[in-house]
Amino acid sequence: MASTVFDSALFRDMFGTAEMRAVFSDEALVGRYLETEAALARAQARAGVVPKDAAVTIDAAARSITIDYEALRRETEIVGYPILPLVHQLSKAAGDAGRYVHWGATTQDIMDTANVLQIRAALDIVARDLKELRGILAGLARKHRDTPMAGRTHLQQALPVTFGYKVAVWLSSIDRHIERVEQARPRVLLGEFSGAAGTLASVGDGGLEMQRLFCEELGLNQPSITWHVARDGIAEAVSLLGLITGTLGKIATDVMLMCATEFGELSEPFLPGRGASSTMPQKRNPISSELMLAAAKAVRQHVATMLDGMIHDFERATGPWHLEWVSLPESFLLTASSLANAKFMLAGLVVHEKRMRENLDLTHGLIVAEAVMMAAAPKLGRQHAHDVVYDSCRKAIEGGGDLADILSGVPEIVDALGGREAIRRHCDPANYLGLCGEMVDRVLSGRR
Repeated sequence: MASTVFDSALFRDMFGTAEMRAVFSDEALVGRYLETEAALARAQARAGVVPKDAAVTIDAAARSITIDYEALRRETEIVGYPILPLVHQLSKAAGDAGRYVHWGATTQDIMDTANVLQIRAALDIVARDLKELRGILAGLARKHRDTPMAGRTHLQQALPVTFGYKVAVWLSSIDRHIERVEQARPRVLLGEFSGAAGTLASVGDGGLEMQRLFCEELGLNQPSITWHVARDGIAEAVSLLGLITGTLGKIATDVMLMCATEFGELSEPFLPGRGASSTMPQKRNPISSELMLAAAKAVRQHVATMLDGMIHDFERATGPWHLEWVSLPESFLLTASSLANAKFMLAGLVVHEKRMRENLDLTHGLIVAEAVMMAAAPKLGRQHAHDVVYDSCRKAIEGGGDLADILSGVPEIVDALGGREAIRRHCDPANYLGLCGEMVDRVLSGRR
C-alpha cells in the first residue's frame, strides 16, 4: 500500500502528474545513473584513458541491462547509496570491459549528474506549462480588459479596477517566471565529475579535459570547480519552484475569495461532481484553487529545507545532501500539479460580469470618492476637497444614502465639478479605472 500522497492511487494525480512522476521514478533515476556512467566511459575513451571498444561495450550494456531491483534495494540499504551496487551490476553486464566502469568517479559525481539530468527534463515540463498558462491568462486579460470590478485592499473595496487588469498582474509574474527558468539553466545544469574529494586526483593531469568531454556527452555545462558541497544550483532550482507555486497560490487565493457566495464574481469550471459536498447538494467548492494553494505551502517548506541543506561540512557532507533526495522530486511533483490545476481552472473560469458590477455599486458611489476629490481639488485645493468629500462620505455611510445625491447638495462640490451631471459622471466607477487598459496592453505586448 502507498504511504504518501505522491504514490497513492487515490491522491497522486492531485499532488503530481504522471508526466512528472515518470521523470522522478526509480526506473528513470536508475536510467539516469546508467546514462551518466555510459557518458563517462565514452568521454574517457575520447580522452584516451579507456579503450574505445570497452567504452562501446559499457555503453551498450548500460542501454540493455536488466536491473535486479531487489538486489539493488537490499545492497543500497547496506551501503547507504545506490551507486556501488549499481556499478557491480553494470560491470558484470559489461564483461571484461566492466573493469573500466566508474573510472575515477565517486558516488556523488554520478548521483549529482543524474539529478541534474532529471532537473533538466523537469524544467522542460515546467517551462512548457508556464508558456501554456501564459496563453490562457493572456486570453482572459484581453477579453476582460475593460470589465469593471471592485479593486480591494485590506479586504475592503478600494478603487475600481478591471478584471483584465487583475489577470494581467497575475500574468506579469508568469512572464518573469518564464524568464527565470531560462536564466537559471546555465547555473543549475552543471555536470559533476570530480572524484573523491573533488580534486580529480584519481585521473591526473587530463582530468579537466575529461570532465569537459563528460559534460559535453550529456549536454551539460562544465563547472569551474567541484560543487559537491556548493549546493546553490540545486537550491536555486527548488527556490524557483517556490516562486512559481507562490504566484499560483496567489492566483488561487484571489479566485477562491471571488468564488465565495458573498462575492460571487467567479466560478471554477463545472464538471459533474467536481467540488461536491457529501452532505450539501448545493456546494461547488473551488477544488483546483485549493490544491494550488496547498502546493504553494508545501513547496515553501521544501525551499526552507533546501536552503538549510546548503550548509555542508568540509569537502563531502555528512547528511545535508540527503535532504535533496526528499525535497527535489516532491517540489517538482507539487509544481507540476499546481500548474496542471491552474491551466484547467483558468481555461474554464466562469466570469460573472453582472455580479462584478453589482458589487461595484454596493457602496452607492463611495468607491469613487477619490475621483470626486481629485476632480474638485484644482478649484478647492486638495486638502479642502478631501475634507468636504470625507464629510459627504460619512453622511452616506451613516444615513445609507447615495454619494452622488449627497454631493449634489454641497454647493462647493457642484461648483467645483461644473454641475450635478458632472458629479454623477465622476461617481460612476466605470469612469475611474485609471490606466488599467493601458497596463493590460503593456503586459500583453511583453513590454517591461
